[in-house]
Amino acid sequence: MLLVTLIWGLNFSVTKGAFRYLPPLAFTGIRFAFASALLVPLRRRIEGDTPLPPGALPRLILLGIVGNTLYQIGFIEGLDRTTASNSALILASMPTVVAVCAGILGLERITRRIGAGIGIATAGVVLVVAARGAGFSHETLPGDLLTLAALACWSAYTLGLRMLPAGVSPLRVTTVTTIAGMPGLVLVGLPQIVHTDWSAVAAPGWAALAYSTLLSLVVAYLLWNRSVQVAGPSRTVVFMCVTPIFAVASAWLLLGEVPVPLQAVGAALIIGGVLLTRR
Repeated sequence: MLLVTLIWGLNFSVTKGAFRYLPPLAFTGIRFAFASALLVPLRRRIEGDTPLPPGALPRLILLGIVGNTLYQIGFIEGLDRTTASNSALILASMPTVVAVCAGILGLERITRRIGAGIGIATAGVVLVVAARGAGFSHETLPGDLLTLAALACWSAYTLGLRMLPAGVSPLRVTTVTTIAGMPGLVLVGLPQIVHTDWSAVAAPGWAALAYSTLLSLVVAYLLWNRSVQVAGPSRTVVFMCVTPIFAVASAWLLLGEVPVPLQAVGAALIIGGVLLTRR
């Protein structure tokens, strides 16, 4: 999960650079199409043609639509209509949302230590993001609401993974949910895909697309799905709090965005909160 947060933290700067060469919806649709084309032969080579447990396929398709199609559209369109700080602050509530829902649904027992760790780590994320400034207003309201919808979708996806029948491997989960989420994303991005001059895309654009497809989508999703199955949704999703640390560090190294002292305090709270949940 630390590797996942590193991949996703770097992905903020990588994706921001990619949008200089590719429009956002075209970028998202193409990366899911490439990931689907990669995962199908990979899964067959590793696992063969073993059948899914009864009732698993409809659940996986639904998870793919919710956790990929709807989440990605809500996140990208929301980010386009609000500030990055607002978006990060809204998504910072994800560990708390997942933990509360997991406890209500009886998927896992939320101890006081886990609850305290999630609270401390979430407070750290707020410090890391708020140090750069965030402001909610009627201008950002449409984007904020779309980001809230994205938050609900990813939380539902994470909880839904815990409800899958036994015997569904993380590779199978990643493959089926990616394929299920791909058609909607390609359809939404089709106008931009058609009007993009792909021959004019420079090497950095293709490199960013490769990173976001192979690492941010395929590898990170595999590890996320595996962690939910083994460690549970609450202990997995708390690592989302670490992502802003890597995002700030990569923006400092790659984009020259110098962090402020308050962000160091937030980083310490995040690390302490995550370690508390892992004891």
